[in-house]
Amino acid sequence: MRTIGVVTVARSDYGIYRPVLRALAAHEDVHLQLHVGGMHLLERFGWTVEEIERDGYPIAERIDFLLPDDSPQAVAESIGRGVTGFAKAFARSRPDLLVVLGDRCEMLAAVAAAVPLGIPLAHVHGGELTEGAIDDAIRHAITKLSHLHFVATEQYAARVRRLGEEGWRVVVSGAPALDALSGFRPLDAVELRERFGFSPDERTLLVTFHPETLEPDRTEAHALEVLAAVRGSGLGAVFTYPNADQGHLQVAAVFEEAAVSDERYRIVRSFGSEAYFSVLSRVGAMVGNSSSGIIEAPSFRLPVVNVGSRQQGRTRAANVIDVEAERTAIAAGIDRATDPAFRRSLNRLVNPYGDGHAAERIVEVLTTVPLDNRLLCKRFEDADV
Repeated sequence: MRTIGVVTVARSDYGIYRPVLRALAAHEDVHLQLHVGGMHLLERFGWTVEEIERDGYPIAERIDFLLPDDSPQAVAESIGRGVTGFAKAFARSRPDLLVVLGDRCEMLAAVAAAVPLGIPLAHVHGGELTEGAIDDAIRHAITKLSHLHFVATEQYAARVRRLGEEGWRVVVSGAPALDALSGFRPLDAVELRERFGFSPDERTLLVTFHPETLEPDRTEAHALEVLAAVRGSGLGAVFTYPNADQGHLQVAAVFEEAAVSDERYRIVRSFGSEAYFSVLSRVGAMVGNSSSGIIEAPSFRLPVVNVGSRQQGRTRAANVIDVEAERTAIAAGIDRATDPAFRRSLNRLVNPYGDGHAAERIVEVLTTVPLDNRLLCKRFEDADV
């Protein structure tokens, strides 16, 4: 039996993992173990470890390492604490393969801990670009430290190969989050109201905004510009809590104050995957800079006003309207996104991030790849791609 570990550090990666976790848990030759840390273990982010517990997946270790401060120094110190915590966890559990995802600094801590222990790493969602955030550099660093790569598109596969990764290590799997949409039944208005105290509709904006970590001194100003444009639209809004990036407390404070002072607004610390997708299926448009607006929203043919540079460089579908982080530009984007004619233009939109079968491609490789010296000892491949 092959022991496959999965590192999850936030609500965002856990929602993406879920189809892969279901397939791994159902595989008779796999012993699955989750290493849970980061935002999952903090109340201010919704204590999302409880979602994992409800799903029933085995939690091998809980690694609590994030400091309460969100300054650049605190983020760096949290990475160091994470390396120590993950190193101890992996030394105890010794997975045969370790699955990691994305581009967050918390995930980098897990990867850095695994490398000296000789644990092969399988990276999901490499090869992408987010030029407005430090995540961009972290993602490429994780790629170079990993041994298998499950990417969402052919373009991203080519980029990973240009980083010197051997072609046999790179699999175009598609985005695993899209697998969860097969047969998906959105929660109805009554269910959403029972869980969250409100029910969004086409007169509601979903606002999901995170700090642009390469411009930390402008974080609060950017959040205020977003809020001003949302207020000017006259629409209701549901704000999601930002990720644990440097400056996230400033963003949260802006949106929390708006939710307290205006009955049209709500702020939710964590929806969970099912409810989040349900909200995507009901609202009039999304506003912010979340990767979910780029990757998942096209499957709902949902208009997205993508603010600023955080997602700059990612492949976009026609539902995405890019605007500067300035209230007039954001307001114009909201006007266009909520125009019924624009929504109708998306009726035949095809999501460029996959066909909903990513998990089976990923699990096939994870369960069959030989765990030998060829996997662990990487060559830099100079061939043209």
